[in-house]
Amino acid sequence: MADSLKISIVTNDETDQSASSGDIEPGSSLSQTPVQALRDHPRELLWCLYTIFVLVLSSFDNQAGGVVLSIPQFRKDFGSPYNGNYVLSAEWQSAYSGAPVLSSIIGLLISGWLADRIGRKRMLAIGYGIVFISITIETLSTTNLVFFIGKFVAGFAIGAFTTTALTYLGEVAPRPARGILTAAAGMALTVGPFIVSIVVKGTGDRSNRWAYRSVFLAQYGFGAVGASLLPLMPESPWWLLSKGRNVDAALALSRFGYTAEQAQIYAAAASTTLDRAREEMEGVTYLECFQKSNLRRTIIAAAPLAIQALSGLFFVSSYSTYYQQLAGYDTPTTFSLGIVQNILAMTGNACSWFLIDRVGRRPLSCYGMLLLTALLLITGGLACVGTKSATKGTVALLLLYNWLYSITIGATAYPILIETPTSRLRIKTAAIGLTLQNGLFVSLA
Repeated sequence: MADSLKISIVTNDETDQSASSGDIEPGSSLSQTPVQALRDHPRELLWCLYTIFVLVLSSFDNQAGGVVLSIPQFRKDFGSPYNGNYVLSAEWQSAYSGAPVLSSIIGLLISGWLADRIGRKRMLAIGYGIVFISITIETLSTTNLVFFIGKFVAGFAIGAFTTTALTYLGEVAPRPARGILTAAAGMALTVGPFIVSIVVKGTGDRSNRWAYRSVFLAQYGFGAVGASLLPLMPESPWWLLSKGRNVDAALALSRFGYTAEQAQIYAAAASTTLDRAREEMEGVTYLECFQKSNLRRTIIAAAPLAIQALSGLFFVSSYSTYYQQLAGYDTPTTFSLGIVQNILAMTGNACSWFLIDRVGRRPLSCYGMLLLTALLLITGGLACVGTKSATKGTVALLLLYNWLYSITIGATAYPILIETPTSRLRIKTAAIGLTLQNGLFVSLA
């Protein structure tokens, strides 16, 4: 059984155009539609959804650090009096936003190297450990410095989760459905903030520390669910093969529902492909991502993530609720607008599932950038007017921004990131692209 299952991994490597990149995937055919591929591989779909859940946890923690600025009690406990209210200094606002971004860069680079050494599953386990430490620090903090430390620690987990989860998704997802599933990963980055906005809506008006501590405690629940399911997750067959652990790879594929009969079809090609798979992962370094044709692949993979960072995402996602309060909206209304904002983002991402394969990654990205540019120019113009109606128009356009962003560059960046590199360099290219994005976030914080 183990030997026949090992053979099955070579299916598309030998018969497909993906052979040159060393893609290993359990027997899906390029003639299948995404729906057919998902129907034929339900267990792979299940664990792809689990990695998307990991990204939800990551985006939840990332959003929590910014949204607390909109909670009056948080500003009272950590800020200082100003004109009959409480405000947090610009220095600490930037520190709270920039700290997790900076540490996530370190986490991205380390996890890109470490996940190739110890495996995707163990890397996620380390991430969960860091998450629980950071949540505890954030929950117990009573000073700006301690809260800053908690956010800084959280960034390491965010980096580890993002790189490892996206790589695992790219290695496990059936090829015909890979575009939809990686686009759905963008949904995770909106679901997390959506849940945060609901929690804040329910607790943000309290007059004690639980107004904001409830946000951090909710992370314990998500973390506990994810950590309890992790032991059940099969390790990536691609990674196991790259380490010469053929029997373990066979067992992993059996847990994905792969049969011995399917494996026998590709018996003749097994030996050659397995040898090549092992050789491809030997001596992989970050430097190789910038050599020869890999440089072009790295630029193509990383560019959409850089465009995301430069499109205003950081300000809209982190400060929109606080901006609405400064614009004159009352606190309950801004919390409700936060929920609407995230619903629009999720709706946009869901729409992208039907467009990403029909329209294509490149057209959807390019036309999306043009539309976002026009929208932001109009938004900035209205903000300069300064009237009450213009302010309402600015808020409305920022809500529209979330929908348009999620249906275009917000969805296409992740399939491009995962599909463009060779399998040999996939996790390291992902780490480079995400590091570039977070570096831009730091400069904008």
